[in-house]
Amino acid sequence: MEDSPKTDPSKAGNQQQQKAENAPKSGERSDQGEAPVADHDAPDPQSMRDNSNITPPEVANAKYTNPILAQPPEALTGIQIDTPPKVAAGVTAVLKSMEFSWREGGLDRGTRGLLKMNQKDGFDCSSCAWPDPDDHRSIAEFCENGAKATASDADDKAAGPEFFAKHSLAQLSQMTDRDQNNAGRLTHPMVKRPGDNHYSPIAWADAFNIIGRELNALDSPDEALFYTSGKVPNEPAFLFQLFAKQFGTNNLPDCSNMCHESSGAALSPTLGLGKGSVTLNDIYEAEVILIIGQNPGTNHPRMLSALQKAKKNGAKIISINPLLEAGLNHFKNPQDFMNPFKALGALLGDGTQITDLFLQVRVDGDMALLRGIMKHLFEAEDLNPGQVVDRPFIDQYTTGFESFEQNIRNTPWEDIEELSGISRAQLLEAANIIAPKQKIITCWAMGVTQQRQGVQTIQEIVNLQLMKGAIGKPGAGTCPVRGHSNVQGDRTMGVWEQPTKIFQDALGKEFNFQPPYEHGLDVVDSIKAMYKGKTKVYFSLGGNLLAAGPDTEVIAEGMRKQKLTVFVGTKLNRGHLVTGETSLLLPCFTHADVDMQKSGHQMTSCENSMGVVSQNKGILIPLPGQMMSEVAILAGVAIATLGEKTNIADWVAMTENYDVIRDHISRVIPGFENFNEKLRRPGGFYLPNGPRERKFTTKNGKANFTTTEFQKYQRELEPGQLVMMTVRSHDQFNTTIYDYNDRYRGITGERRVLFMNEQDMAERGLKSKDLIDITSHYLGSTRTVEKFLAIPYDIPKGNVAAYFPEANPLVPIASVAKTSNTPTSKYVVVTVVPAHKTVGAPVELRVKAEATA
Repeated sequence: MEDSPKTDPSKAGNQQQQKAENAPKSGERSDQGEAPVADHDAPDPQSMRDNSNITPPEVANAKYTNPILAQPPEALTGIQIDTPPKVAAGVTAVLKSMEFSWREGGLDRGTRGLLKMNQKDGFDCSSCAWPDPDDHRSIAEFCENGAKATASDADDKAAGPEFFAKHSLAQLSQMTDRDQNNAGRLTHPMVKRPGDNHYSPIAWADAFNIIGRELNALDSPDEALFYTSGKVPNEPAFLFQLFAKQFGTNNLPDCSNMCHESSGAALSPTLGLGKGSVTLNDIYEAEVILIIGQNPGTNHPRMLSALQKAKKNGAKIISINPLLEAGLNHFKNPQDFMNPFKALGALLGDGTQITDLFLQVRVDGDMALLRGIMKHLFEAEDLNPGQVVDRPFIDQYTTGFESFEQNIRNTPWEDIEELSGISRAQLLEAANIIAPKQKIITCWAMGVTQQRQGVQTIQEIVNLQLMKGAIGKPGAGTCPVRGHSNVQGDRTMGVWEQPTKIFQDALGKEFNFQPPYEHGLDVVDSIKAMYKGKTKVYFSLGGNLLAAGPDTEVIAEGMRKQKLTVFVGTKLNRGHLVTGETSLLLPCFTHADVDMQKSGHQMTSCENSMGVVSQNKGILIPLPGQMMSEVAILAGVAIATLGEKTNIADWVAMTENYDVIRDHISRVIPGFENFNEKLRRPGGFYLPNGPRERKFTTKNGKANFTTTEFQKYQRELEPGQLVMMTVRSHDQFNTTIYDYNDRYRGITGERRVLFMNEQDMAERGLKSKDLIDITSHYLGSTRTVEKFLAIPYDIPKGNVAAYFPEANPLVPIASVAKTSNTPTSKYVVVTVVPAHKTVGAPVELRVKAEATA
């Protein structure tokens, strides 16, 4: 075993000091190891998946047939519509951050939490995975949504046994998702036994025994599902996948299946690594930055300060999105208010203009748009040979260029303009910005990955980067912007339903067991398996699959068919209420909580979007109760379930000192050698990244151009049909709802809204705030949600947008992106009609159902 604080206590406080003069400069690269890290993101053939369609249970009438609501309640909360602002952040963001922090955690806990968030000796923000600066960090190294997430974690209210005794599951489900989250921190292990309509207290040992008994009673380990949230740090994530594999299954669906699975599926065969290739310093160095299908102002606000720095260094930014979001327009950096030389200008001016060229693409039109830009670039190369396309790079490092070039040149301009909604002249503006530049970065998020052609669109992004030679050098490369704080790290730790033989061999050797090698179920296939009654136990380590996944009522019906559902979490959410026959609700620590074990104050680690692994050490004393760490919970489950089939002493040792877990990781996963030592470096360490160094770990050792197939789905629409995409509001992170407002889109007090083009509204006889019903259409089946408000908005004609989870019941479980199997939440075919009034027997049925709850 390598030396660590477990075997050499003197190393426990040995930290390498990072001096300011040795900090990386813009464009420089920190030490990232000598070899590219092994890639665990090779795509699985679609033919191996369950491609069957599912006729959903009744969606609109589910509220009448099930007293425990799987969908948020329909009651409107009072809307106010204002003109959307053109500037993101600023003093309002500062005030909102303070308001949330002090309201949730109180002045002391809230302030201490903010001051230690994202600091080198503090804890990692539990919201997004945007990286922290390598060198200097501000005293307030957080954004508004990070402040909201930490305030929620620091909540000084408790949702303990008294709370659950007072409220039945049906009554809790009538609460809004905001009110469920704001009920307080979970503090005691709870159980819902067969026939019960309340959660009641249970001892930890009894909870572990229930899990062990139900798992060991299965006919096959594959009748169990182990779901993971991207909020889970590396150490418990590693233990979770270890336990599942020692139990005998690779059924490890996780939230990445629903977000950047398309990125991994596109990047692995083209560049050799399913992760991005840039660092934060590269953003500062870039000459051109393309932002496609991403809303940084709401989803990754700290990215705006990086874009601001890039702009000051001369970068041009092209924003491509169906909505012109405030964060893509102008940005006022809250940090400027702390600088006496910048404060007045920050207060009075419009801040930094972020976007130089905005292309308002149609939903699902990004692939056509990219082809249009590249078609212009080839025409520019014809006029200026050797000045636009990087032939030396292409010849030395790539394959497939000729076929790709012919494919782009043969794409008709008529198709490009029709499907993208962008004119040839506008695309020429973008091409003229890109053509003379070499330091180019493309950033993308869910707006691309959740399309039907998400994988192929990202392959076109790679094609653009490769034809410009814009990869593997400072200021250039690919930048998939990950969502949750450790969603990338969880995959690195082996949380994947498609593990490679190399990874499984290393894991089996380290822990002396034979791991399973057959691929397991991802999120979509897990939902189908639950719905079809093929699984009996669902175990969730964080997250809220009910609200995050597609086809809400299909998920709910699948959950109800389970013998046991287990939810490890910090706060109540709707997913905890729609349960199996028996259900366990197990409270755990957050990133901000002090985790004291036998060897002392523990730390965990997270990997950010750019491959930096850094420590996470909580600073807030947990609320009174019986919360346990995720590591301790998993160890208890493993010991109760596996018994003598595993090394019980090792599970105990890993719980008492997390350095022991990291010792194991250091011998299993490339890039984590000397993990304990490197983690104690202020700021953490970079994982090896082949594409960043022009070492392409593909099968042929080259970066591969892709000749993609151009699908024209928009031409399949019937008269009256629209294409819907789901989005977040500004007062939400993933499925967690902090409030009913969406400040950057001018919405206050409501979430049941559908943003529509004014011409589309006029054609349907709709006025602002009219009540509507929305129906989705897929392979002959329909799903309807009721009582939404039509809101006029600047969105391309034929497109509409709604918030999730409210709109998730409309997303068909069988509608997925090719190759990645990611639900197509950014391409849902819908029709919109004025709402009808529901009266009579259904209402009476609902009242009777509630009376029995």
